Amino acid sequence: MRKKLKDVCMFYSGTGFPIQYQGQTKGEYPFYKVGDIANNAIAGKIYLELCNNYISSDVAKMIKGCILPKDTVVFAKIGEALKLNRRAITSCDCLIDNNAMGIAPKLDSLRIQYFYFCMKNLKMQTLAESTTVPSVRKTVLEKYEIEVPSLVEQEEIEKKLTLTQKIIEKRRQELSYLDEIIKARFVEMFGDPATNPYNWDKVNISEVVGDKVSNGFFAKRDDYADDGNVSVMGVAYIVNRMYSQWPDLPRTNGTDKDIEKFEVKYGDMLFCRSSLVAEGIGKASIVPEDVPQNTLFECHVIRLPLDLSKCVPEYMQVFSTMEYFRQQIIAQSKTATMTTIGQDGILKADILLPPMSKQREFYAFVHQVNKSKFDTMTFAPIYAIINLYLHTYFYQGRR
Repeated sequence: MRKKLKDVCMFYSGTGFPIQYQGQTKGEYPFYKVGDIANNAIAGKIYLELCNNYISSDVAKMIKGCILPKDTVVFAKIGEALKLNRRAITSCDCLIDNNAMGIAPKLDSLRIQYFYFCMKNLKMQTLAESTTVPSVRKTVLEKYEIEVPSLVEQEEIEKKLTLTQKIIEKRRQELSYLDEIIKARFVEMFGDPATNPYNWDKVNISEVVGDKVSNGFFAKRDDYADDGNVSVMGVAYIVNRMYSQWPDLPRTNGTDKDIEKFEVKYGDMLFCRSSLVAEGIGKASIVPEDVPQNTLFECHVIRLPLDLSKCVPEYMQVFSTMEYFRQQIIAQSKTATMTTIGQDGILKADILLPPMSKQREFYAFVHQVNKSKFDTMTFAPIYAIINLYLHTYFYQGRR
């Protein structure tokens, strides 16, 4: 039986979080920002654990905070974070910021983890308003229908999906360890860029850029379609380097001119140019060698096409994550409603440029590590199983 969310759930709004109350590491209530929800999801946690801010009950009253109860599913409701479809369950009474929303199932109708997987199956951007910054309204979600089988059936579904979730958690940890190995090898070969112990040449980033720097492709939300002839890579995929998920990129229709102008290629360095949080601004990622044809980059992204005769993309990828580079980028950003950076701000950054022979040596190491990732720890079979269950239980509905 399908039911509207408003009939089987309670809705909770986020709370504005004045900066003067942020930064406390102890308090009666955790206060989760969108970034905290993301950090927990990236760490493979279903229940919220990691939190950077706490407040007292007095402060909660002062800011008229909305207290969310334990067993509420929370998620981003606005911006690029909405597209990532990250969900988490509250593990105690808490608050969330006003860029997020919470929905708590009525436990006489829905088991919490069953509902969590229902919400993970919902692609929130399909319900978002067609504006420059995507957002989803409570009134729209209230009308959304989900399948509500018996509590016994829900428990069986939970068991199957929780098992596959645990396998993914384990593999994500292994992939994270390999990424740490790459970063450690970078520091071993090139040193900390902040101190430059090997005295590599310091140059402006513009010196390793080939073609013209540009912003990306814009398509109205209503123009997106599963049968579109181009895929669109947005901030969410770039910041989180979600290149194993090429098939999941949203699709739309682009002209030959669009493809010529905005199609990405190996070695393009893509920067996030707008973010709800300063930590997300200017995060960069290199387009990998296996990029499919007709993949475009979107308008919230800046492209620096690297000159491959002067630098190795894999070297630049890791360099862009180092504190020395990140601080330069953040210093050039501007904050109003959102944090933004322009092409000029990125082009003011300096980089260290070791000889190409050293960069190629590093590439060989990265290539071998990445080969290990995809040879031995691909997620594809597990995602296929999960998608089968999700399609059966939540999309088609139980029969």
